[in-house]
Amino acid sequence: MKKILITGATGLIGQNIVHVCHEKGICVHYLTTSKHKIEHRENYKGFLWDPSKNSIDTACFEGVEVIINLAGATISKRWTSSYKTVILDSRIDSLNTLYTGLKNTTNNISHLISASAIGIYPDSLTNYYDESEKSVSSSFLGDVVSKWESAADTFKTLGLKISKVRIGLVLDNKEGALPQIAKPVALGLGAAFGHGNQWQSWIHVTDLARLFVFVAREQLEGVYNGVAPNPVSNKELTNAVAKQLKRPLWLPNIPKSIMRLLLGDMHILLFESQRVSSKKIEEAGFSFKYHALQPALQELL
Repeated sequence: MKKILITGATGLIGQNIVHVCHEKGICVHYLTTSKHKIEHRENYKGFLWDPSKNSIDTACFEGVEVIINLAGATISKRWTSSYKTVILDSRIDSLNTLYTGLKNTTNNISHLISASAIGIYPDSLTNYYDESEKSVSSSFLGDVVSKWESAADTFKTLGLKISKVRIGLVLDNKEGALPQIAKPVALGLGAAFGHGNQWQSWIHVTDLARLFVFVAREQLEGVYNGVAPNPVSNKELTNAVAKQLKRPLWLPNIPKSIMRLLLGDMHILLFESQRVSSKKIEEAGFSFKYHALQPALQELL
């Protein structure tokens, strides 16, 4: 594999995938909606698209064998009814635009790897989910992820291999959930959410980037969970961050009702519980650098 096309390449996960690709001598084409984000280097070339208008510069497909699709509006923003539409439409429109572009061009692309999310699994304190799970969460996120994965599956009609990586809680030191968790802890104001027993299936951002590239290079098909081997409870996660930052936790747990008032529907991100297995990707030959939470936090914090 010499060249890959990435949508969402300038985001948190995308930037890390680009880094892994370049380490392995893989050239990257990427799609962006912003002209000022376009670069033209030997191993990193940008192209314009506008998924809301089904518009794409099909030159992006030249020489590409694999597409990694990460495009979609952030879920870390208040879920008004209009923004819920943006969350869903941004994901479906991106895949539809890629589909139209591929259908109308001659290309050598054989594999689509699309981001997905563990939010598809129902909220449970006791279940241990693997990729064979058929039940889907009745939540808003469950509906979004189900439709997102169905849109990816339509590429089978173009003869492509399809892979879906269900991403868990991504740990990074600058973006995502970890800085939001660490900030109040550092100020001595950290606390677990609700009863604190809800499962958090996490993954270090570096491992997630490596996992996407592994799926591409090994030409793996099907669904894979993008989570580390050892999920923890919300209480354990909060305690581990406090231990790493050498700060005490003295506040009582934060009630669900307060977070619902502050965040609206989005509060479920903090309270839903999905304990998710990484066994399938490990059995395919992938090895995690960060199996356990504390070494991951030592590296990040």
